[in-house]
Amino acid sequence: MNYTELTSIENLFQAWNEFKLGKRNRRDVQIFERFLEDNLFDLHEKLKNKTYRHGNYKSFFVHDPKLRHIHKATVEDRIIHHLLYKYLYGVFDKIFIDHSYSCRLGKGTHKGVDRLDYFIRRISRNYIQTCWVLKLDIKKYFASVNHKVLILLLSKKIKDKDILWLLSQIIGSFCTCHPEQSERYKLYSSASPQNDCECRGIPLGNLTSQVFANIYMNELDQFIKHKLKVKYYLRYADDFIILSISKNDLNHLIKPIELFLKEKLKLDLHPDKIIFRRFEWGIDFLGYLIFKHHRLPRTKTKRRIFKKLKYKVGNDNFNQSFQSYLGYLQHANSFKLTQQLKNQIWFWEHQ
Repeated sequence: MNYTELTSIENLFQAWNEFKLGKRNRRDVQIFERFLEDNLFDLHEKLKNKTYRHGNYKSFFVHDPKLRHIHKATVEDRIIHHLLYKYLYGVFDKIFIDHSYSCRLGKGTHKGVDRLDYFIRRISRNYIQTCWVLKLDIKKYFASVNHKVLILLLSKKIKDKDILWLLSQIIGSFCTCHPEQSERYKLYSSASPQNDCECRGIPLGNLTSQVFANIYMNELDQFIKHKLKVKYYLRYADDFIILSISKNDLNHLIKPIELFLKEKLKLDLHPDKIIFRRFEWGIDFLGYLIFKHHRLPRTKTKRRIFKKLKYKVGNDNFNQSFQSYLGYLQHANSFKLTQQLKNQIWFWEHQ
């Protein structure tokens, strides 16, 4: 697909239809939809003439469960995000390793936890021999993604210079190094691999950030699987796990992984999150504690569920949140907890 096809008015309407799902009651979406055709045709002209520039972000903080700084783009920009996300997913997803579970169709947290459970049983021969797990984490991952490296990685698969130009507008719209710079996109106008800019960061809140993160971390996946020849490895976003019968073997992997991240991706391992665990001790991964014959929700997660549902009792979106948490609990051995939660909700509703 070339730039003209990608940015066609038909694709813009399709991106709008995908973007608006679940957002029709939001004021900014309603304002945009009031003059929908005019707005989309105007956006098409800006893309056609390459006068499109990404707008500013609105920022706010959420606790999920830790404090996160979210940046929200305009409706026009988020339509472009949907357009590019679908395109990038189609180009790059087929080259990702099978055991990358973040933001991919048919993957997700539950599949990742199931695969970890399978790996443990496989290595330990159904819990007969010792299995060691090494957990690693990237320090400030989303804030540390190097723009120049990301554009280089994109240019390996995307040869259309106009598409690279559009991608550079999204990447250059946000920078943790120079937040005061109002026209950051000028640094990326050529999308050139020789660009000397060392801006960093992709915003939490952009749909494109999800696929950018997977494209970026795929380099690490390929290195671990094909250069280090690691068989039992899986990753979700910037959290990744390696398993072995030997703690010593796992320990020898840390240095080459650390060097690769620093030299190739300009990233650092989080020094406080290099964790060795034997499977008998329980493995904390993706919101669950995985033990020999059972799986439990994390204690912090249980507290958060009760706290959030108590706050939402009587709200319009309460049932949606409740069903979501029930889905989470169904993937753990949590019958007693589920009954306790239902009883507590009845009490809240009748007090």
